[in-house]
Amino acid sequence: MSRLRPQDAEKRARRANGADFSEALARGLAVINAFDRQRRQMTLSDVARAIDLPRATARRALATLVALGYVESEGRLFRLAPRVLKLAIAYLSADPVPGMLQPVCERICRQVGASCSVAVRDGEECVMIARAVPARPASVGLGIGYRLPLFCSALGRVLASAMQDRELDAFLARLRPVRFTRQTVVSKPEIRRLILDVRKKGYALADQEAEVGIRSIAVPLVRFDGKVVAAINIGVQPEQVPAKVMIADYAPLLLKEAAALKQQLV
Repeated sequence: MSRLRPQDAEKRARRANGADFSEALARGLAVINAFDRQRRQMTLSDVARAIDLPRATARRALATLVALGYVESEGRLFRLAPRVLKLAIAYLSADPVPGMLQPVCERICRQVGASCSVAVRDGEECVMIARAVPARPASVGLGIGYRLPLFCSALGRVLASAMQDRELDAFLARLRPVRFTRQTVVSKPEIRRLILDVRKKGYALADQEAEVGIRSIAVPLVRFDGKVVAAINIGVQPEQVPAKVMIADYAPLLLKEAAALKQQLV
């Protein structure tokens, strides 16, 4: 059995995960998460660098995932296998919220002729769990499972606004804003102001900050006890609907839908 490198042993010692934490499982999940749009296929060395672990450790994790059918190999290259989708399906099947909100997204989409999505927070990102698009979608490629940064997306700012003040301070302290477009706000004081504005206004508007060609307005979905559990948005191409119209028409529509859902969310 190989020994941990000194730096890896130090990382483990700093963790507060307890004796029951499984390093092997964590490494396997890290390998799965290392694949993305920019890294669709990787060599063993690529994977080891991506998850910052020795090649031998990465090799064992890859071999296990290949044996289980979650990763495929072709020559020196590895890529995710369709079986990975079973993990997403398990979440969507076990949580009743996505199934309940999908029809809501579809109804709003038909009503306004624009995309409608629901997202939940996952760390410093939000992930879509329900989505409906018109026949000619505003953005190709976005769907359930798509991720957006909290700091510069309407959905993300709504979810960030639900953080307690200390949690928000910690989030902003470790945030390293990336300029995704020319309109992305990267000033931390301004990001804080925009997030706190959601608490006052009840909605967030992001204009081509996370993605060129998408203007989005979002509101929180609050369950019966007042806790924000998700965010719902409408996204359009900027030339389709002015920002003022989205605030005047779409924000009240979303807020009405959110109020109707409050007692159903758990």
